[in-house]
Amino acid sequence: MAGIKLAPEEPETTPQQQARATATDSLASDDDRSIAADSWSIKSEYGSTLDDDQRHADAAEALSSANFRVSSDYSSDKEEPDADGGQSMLGLQSYWDAAYSDELSNFREHGHTGEVWFGDDVMEIVTSWTKDLCVEISQKEMSVSDNGEVNDQADKYLSSWNVLDLGTGNGLLLHQLAKEGFSDLTGTDYSEGAVELSQHLSQRDGFPNIRFMVDDILDTKLERQFKLVMDKGTLDAIGLHPDGPVKRVMYWDSVSKLVAPGGILVITSCNNTKDELLEEVENFNMRKSNLTGDVSSSGSEAASGTDHPPFEYLSHVRTYPTFMFGGSVGSRVATVAFLRK
Repeated sequence: MAGIKLAPEEPETTPQQQARATATDSLASDDDRSIAADSWSIKSEYGSTLDDDQRHADAAEALSSANFRVSSDYSSDKEEPDADGGQSMLGLQSYWDAAYSDELSNFREHGHTGEVWFGDDVMEIVTSWTKDLCVEISQKEMSVSDNGEVNDQADKYLSSWNVLDLGTGNGLLLHQLAKEGFSDLTGTDYSEGAVELSQHLSQRDGFPNIRFMVDDILDTKLERQFKLVMDKGTLDAIGLHPDGPVKRVMYWDSVSKLVAPGGILVITSCNNTKDELLEEVENFNMRKSNLTGDVSSSGSEAASGTDHPPFEYLSHVRTYPTFMFGGSVGSRVATVAFLRK
């Protein structure tokens, strides 16, 4: 991803706001297209696919009834949203289809891999940190103490982790996870061009066992859950859609069904701070709790252990470089892990 330039002439802007604004500008350039945003449809609780109007209406009703504020569109210290609502062409599938058409052409003509969302350094940090987190969880599940042989035993621990990369783009995040020792790897994207590119690259670079498929994250045809679900920039792109707040509600409804109980969701974002992601998860948990309470009080379903929140905060990356601006310290990227209860 292109470097983020600060703007000292606007001291009232916080570090995260400045990073978000400049990141949005830089991401809109042709040089910084790297993964396709996942699409934004949603299934009903009963599995039938709703039409677009109904999906939007349901999510909008959830937002209004719970009085939720979606943190991607304006941070906690903004008095009002940006004039353009934080919208961008990066929120549109047509943009990513065109982007990956170009990427495919570059691959065929020159063998180019394509761009890496957030850059190679961030990708390496995310995958290494995620590996350590998964090994730690596996050790606890197996009641194994740290005896200094973690690296030797990592493959054994990671063999039980099936991985889904949402909005996989060119699939390079999965290549890096394979290098870290993960073996059951699946990447999905709603852009056919992205999936075709990722398949070519995985074959060329020696990762033929990684599965790639065209799939709409919020109207998924996947029939399995995953112990590890990765999102590197997908939620960011969803928030840039003209209906970003509504789409993000749909996202959480869908992704909660893809993460297996006891599994983790790892989100990497340049448009949200750790605290904003925590707030968004808290809002989702509250909404699910309210829905469960409504069903239970109607007598249609007994309240039997379903009142715990779907997600809880687990950990976050603490090693990203920080910068100071206006007397505050901020980071351009946040990576947060949430445990699926």
